[in-house]
Amino acid sequence: MTENPPPVESLLTTLDSTLADADSFLAQHYPGDRVDRQPVHTVYVPADRFSADAVSQWGAEARRLLDTFAPDVGSLARAVDAPEDEVAPAYEAMRTKLEHEPVEDLRVDFEDGYGRRPDDVEDKHLSAAIAGLKAMADSGTRPPWFGIRFKCFEAPTRERGVRTLAQFVEGFAEARALPDGFTLTLPKVTSVDQVEAMVTAAEWLEATYELDSGAVGFEIQVETAQAILGADGAATVAAMVHAARGRATSLHYGTFDYSAGLGIAAAHQRADHPAADHAKFVMQLAAAQTGVRMSDGSTNVIRFGSAEDAAATWRLHAGLVDRALVRGIYQGWDMHPGHLVSRYLATYRFFRRAMPDACARLKSYVAKVEGDVMDEPASARMLSHALLRGMQCGAVSSAEVQAISGLDEDALVALTR
Repeated sequence: MTENPPPVESLLTTLDSTLADADSFLAQHYPGDRVDRQPVHTVYVPADRFSADAVSQWGAEARRLLDTFAPDVGSLARAVDAPEDEVAPAYEAMRTKLEHEPVEDLRVDFEDGYGRRPDDVEDKHLSAAIAGLKAMADSGTRPPWFGIRFKCFEAPTRERGVRTLAQFVEGFAEARALPDGFTLTLPKVTSVDQVEAMVTAAEWLEATYELDSGAVGFEIQVETAQAILGADGAATVAAMVHAARGRATSLHYGTFDYSAGLGIAAAHQRADHPAADHAKFVMQLAAAQTGVRMSDGSTNVIRFGSAEDAAATWRLHAGLVDRALVRGIYQGWDMHPGHLVSRYLATYRFFRRAMPDACARLKSYVAKVEGDVMDEPASARMLSHALLRGMQCGAVSSAEVQAISGLDEDALVALTR
């Protein structure tokens, strides 16, 4: 052993210098999970069928279906094959949600759900969509998140997509900002180049309409094989996240385009197909700790012609929602008002089931009391996230959480860090 070893500070100085670039890269590209509210779903309404009453109509139809086919706790529990004691606490909360905020995230669709129309027709529908969304804001019915899905940046649809994108941003640009919740969806992304092109478009939009830098963000819709695996064998979606330069807000899985692109027969194009699971696992890895969120796709089963049809549809959809939640995917697409029932039921049941254990474990963690589970800081972070998500979507109340855990919302947020 050296008689007079150099102070450890000299080693630390060397390591700080060696790792400076890595530290900077980690801080910039992996800032960690966000703790603000995330919508539990996205509802897509084709532009030619959109009106200022769309959200009210969806809520009313969801309540009608519930009143018709599951007017009480027992009938809904039987429909989805769930215990009544789990359905009961969620039932009234769900009915309240369908009355006051049936849709959390609304996207007016100018892509697959709309099709290709003459320019003057799409321009007319776009103007009506802008007017309708503004009327919703005036009446207090516009969801917390809203926006459009425009046509993709592939050559055949690029001109129309960019034209719709620019006119929509122009319609809402005001005082160097866009409204809270303003959202744009870039579909059918096949290359990192298209994400970089969207960044260029965002910069142009901000300069043209005098918006603050960074005002225009966007979702990346992952619905092509090329978005998951590139010609070089790399996971393209990971590069897309970082190529967005902080503008990407979320990755959305496209169930049917992705499945069709892999040659999966229509009868088997489901959100729980093994090919779908693989794509979504890659997407989760790409988005992990970047602050970019993740959304599942949808089911196209919308049979509500009879009580038996409704029960089968709700059971299927609720199962898919719960499956996604277990896998750490907290958002998905809904294609029909009836899906709102199973979306909120499954979501509320999930977070209510999680609440007692999460509260008890966090109470012990904060008190440093050893219990049946010895939690690490990472586990405490995720337990806190689960409670915050449950509170934000209305599944549980802050009073319930605080009564069991002794922790208020600020304390939970602190634990996520």
